Amino acid sequence: MSERSPAPGGLALVESLVNTLDIESGADTLDTADGRARLGLTDDELPAARELRESLRAALLAHAGHAPHRAVTPLGELLTAAPLLVAVDPGDGSARLAPADPGPLLSRVSAAVAEALVAGTWNRLKACEAVTCHWAYYDRSPAGRGRWCSMQVCGARAKMRRYRAKDE
Repeated sequence: MSERSPAPGGLALVESLVNTLDIESGADTLDTADGRARLGLTDDELPAARELRESLRAALLAHAGHAPHRAVTPLGELLTAAPLLVAVDPGDGSARLAPADPGPLLSRVSAAVAEALVAGTWNRLKACEAVTCHWAYYDRSPAGRGRWCSMQVCGARAKMRRYRAKDE
């Protein structure tokens, strides 16, 4: 969908998970072995991964000021199942939040959200407002008010709809 560069740090994982589903075409890369392998998922983990994906999408829509696309399990509720711990580097004493169990996707997402909260970048990850899209993107605009994954596609479509509505 988008020609934007990937989100920074751990948010790239969140962005790539949300973008496994192309809402307009219905194509879901989690339906493919390669798509599952990219995220380290087994077939048994698919239902939970899809639930997490849609809860993340709802949070990203909220970041952009939009209502959830459908009823979902609240993201905070899902993340409570993935505890984090403080990991301290013995070499330099630096600390970070790390998943207690780094294997599961939920744990990796939880760590990515925590990293983004500390960095102040969590609210910059958004979902496109176009109802046929809802693609995740990292808003790099100075004011943080981006609305579409792509100004050339979704933004142009929205502006054309508004223009045509004025003529009626």
